[in-house]
Amino acid sequence: MFKHILVPVDGSPTSMLAVNKAIGLAKAFGSAVTALYVLDPYPFTGVGADFAYGQAQYLSAATAEANAALEAVRQAMHEAQIEAQVLIGEGHAVHEGVVQAIEKTGADLVVMGSHGRRGLEKLMLGSVAQRVLSAVHIPVLVVRQ
Repeated sequence: MFKHILVPVDGSPTSMLAVNKAIGLAKAFGSAVTALYVLDPYPFTGVGADFAYGQAQYLSAATAEANAALEAVRQAMHEAQIEAQVLIGEGHAVHEGVVQAIEKTGADLVVMGSHGRRGLEKLMLGSVAQRVLSAVHIPVLVVRQ
């Protein structure tokens, strides 16, 4: 039914729940799996020497965080005997990186976690899952804790 599953992850326990759901679906349907970590390559808006140093430090830390999250996915997939590709995407907003990854990989299902923010926290931080749902035209399975 599903040939290619995209699993956006952020290193959180909720995203690992989504990874476990994706494993089950991949086993059931014989699907290919791509795990995605989206980082914003230009989070700063300053200028000058401090900006350049801050940017390099940020990219180093963000890339290390992405690699750690994706390594956890690799390990879970390996233990489940599922071969998975991993991808570090870029986007000023995570949902933009997810949309680009769907186009790049040809995924026909997104399995992602949602932190279930409510009220002011949701208003301030937004909902990546909600934005993905409104931006794509393929099924999205949202996993909550």
